[in-house]
This record gives sequence, C-alpha cells and structure tokens, in this order.
Amino acid sequence: MVHAGHYHDNFGSATVPIYQTSTFAFENARQGANRFAGKEKGYIYTRIGNPTLQALEENMAVLEDGFGAITTGSGMGAVSVIYMGLLQAGAHMISTSSVYGPSRGIMEKHFSRFGVEYSYVDTSDTGQIKKAIKPNTRLLYLETPANPTIKLSDIEACAKLAHEHDILVVVDNTFSSPFLQNPLKLGADVVFHSVTKFVNGHADVVGGIIITATEALYQPLRHVMVNLGFNMDPHQAYLVLRGIKTLSLRVEKAQENAMTIAHWLEQHPKIKWVRYPGLKSHPQYELARKQMRGPGAMISFELKGGFDAGEQMINSVHIATLAVSLGGVETLIQHPASMTHASLSSEARLEADITDGLVRLSVGIEDVEDLINDLSQALDKVK
Repeated sequence: MVHAGHYHDNFGSATVPIYQTSTFAFENARQGANRFAGKEKGYIYTRIGNPTLQALEENMAVLEDGFGAITTGSGMGAVSVIYMGLLQAGAHMISTSSVYGPSRGIMEKHFSRFGVEYSYVDTSDTGQIKKAIKPNTRLLYLETPANPTIKLSDIEACAKLAHEHDILVVVDNTFSSPFLQNPLKLGADVVFHSVTKFVNGHADVVGGIIITATEALYQPLRHVMVNLGFNMDPHQAYLVLRGIKTLSLRVEKAQENAMTIAHWLEQHPKIKWVRYPGLKSHPQYELARKQMRGPGAMISFELKGGFDAGEQMINSVHIATLAVSLGGVETLIQHPASMTHASLSSEARLEADITDGLVRLSVGIEDVEDLINDLSQALDKVK
C-alpha cells in the first residue's frame, strides 16, 4: 500500500508531487497531434489525465488486482460513470435493496427517465437475485457489506450466477477497502470506492475510484468519465495517496475497537440486536470469514425504543461525532431513518431492513474505553 504504483519524478521526490495544472504544453504541433490521436503517450489536459491522478490510479489498480483504475471527483461520480457506461435505455439493473441512498436515488429519479429499469432485492439471498433476472438484465450492482444494514452478499456466488446470464457484476467495496476485501479476485467485473471513506480516512477529501478487471471495461468507463467531466482534482489525489499509506494501520486499529464495542453493545439491555461481521450472531459470519480478511469497522444496531430512541441517542454523544460519511480516524454516528435514508418511504426502508431504531456507527481509532463510556452515557439518556 505504501509503494504500490508509486510515481517517480525526475527530481527524486519521495512522495507523489501535486501537478496542479489544467493543461500540458507540447514540444511541437506534431507531438500535440500524436497525443490527441493516441499515437504517443503523454498528458494533454487534466480532465483527460494527470501524473498525480495516474499515480493514484496505478496504486489502486494494484491493490484491487485490476487492469486499470479511473479516478472521479466523488463517490457518486464513480456511481454515475458506472451507470452511464454500463447501462442503456431499456436495460435492467438488479441492486442491493439497502444500497447507499443516493446510489438508489439517482437510478430511481434520473436514470429511470432515460428508460433504465431496476429491481432492488436482498442480494444476500442469491435466490432473490435469480428471481429478479430478466432478459434485459445487464448489471448486478452489489454493496457488501451493505449500507447501513451490514448485510453481506456472497460475491463469488453472485458473480457465478450473473455470468451464467451474461450479466456484469459491480461491487461497491467502500465499507471494506482493498485492505479487507478484493471483489475482482472473487469474480466481480468492476469494483469501486468512495475514497472519501476508508481509503483516504481523514474526512478531508471527497472522491471516487473505479477499478476494472479488463481493458474492455476500462476503456468505455474512462471515456464516460473524461467526456462528462467527472475527473478528480490533483490535490484530491495527492491527499488520497497520503491516506492510503496508513490504510492498514488505521483499519486494523478501528477494527479492533469495533470488535470490542460490538461485544459490549450485544450485552446492553436497550439494544435489540447488533449486526457486525465479527460477531458469531451475524447471519453471514462464516461468509465474512470466507471473503473478507477482517470484519471491518462498521456496526449497525437496533434500539428497542425505535425512532425516538435513535434520535435521543445520537443527540447525546460527546466523543462520537454526529455526522454522515464513515471510514475516518474519528468515530461517526448517524440515524439512517432520519438522515441518509429519510428520502425513502417507510415501506421502502422496511423492505431494505432499515428499521426506525437502527443506528449506524463508524468506529474510529480513539481509545476504546472512551468510546464505550461515551456510548454508555448516551444510552443512559434513552427513555
């Protein structure tokens, strides 16, 4: 992670420089013509390519064991590029029902306007996926672990089923990061991350990245990114590269904290259930051990008091930060029913197992006893 895809400049810089430029000069007209024609390698314009962006792309392609990577200005930029590049009017997509709210929202409110069809099912059950397949199904879009239910989908089994029907498989790997899970090795065709989260890890960057298994998928997706202007900024890429160098250390510490907190929450009288892949009570505990190198740092739990209890708890924390997003060095807490998934109808939330008392916790690297004491005092205030 520290050296993968490392870029070496002509001056021997120990870190990747920030090439904060919009355009690149040509030596002569012929060189410019050759670069635009693709006959000569080199840079033209930062929307098309930039050395800092390329360093990040090469780094993540190595970490995910893919053919190549494409940086985008946000995680939703990555989602949009994938939808635009792999779907067309009349195509059908199957996706995880509890998928990140905006990923579902742009499909239902925007791509549907151009004739794209969709089905949202519990992708942890391959039987539901099989029932949802249509003759025009072109894409299976998995989020595993899912947001915010922390349900897991069997990537290998899903890929086998999808490929039998000539369906491409995309996996949102944001919750795990390449340190804990590599979907391309399990049969996925495309993997992507909101690098805003664990990959960068310091809550100071918004960005996305797409990694493809093959050149045949890489080229059309890059074409969409370039032509629609979803590119990342060089300074963003520099910060993400800096964050990646400590990814393993951060995730290991946060994961250790999360395991301790999950066991503590499971014994608390005001908690109905806890969903964390490291607990034997998790429905896909064995699957987590099979396809992940660790359970991660994301926990969801249900308060017995429902919606009001969820709001009371998150309003009472002092160390944990009440905020959306995840994967930073700081612990974040949020209440999906009133925040990230509030735009869904109550029926749609229940279908996706997003209950009114569900609280999502992104565990950071603070002292674990301080975090438990903070959660304890917050739960004490829940009536």
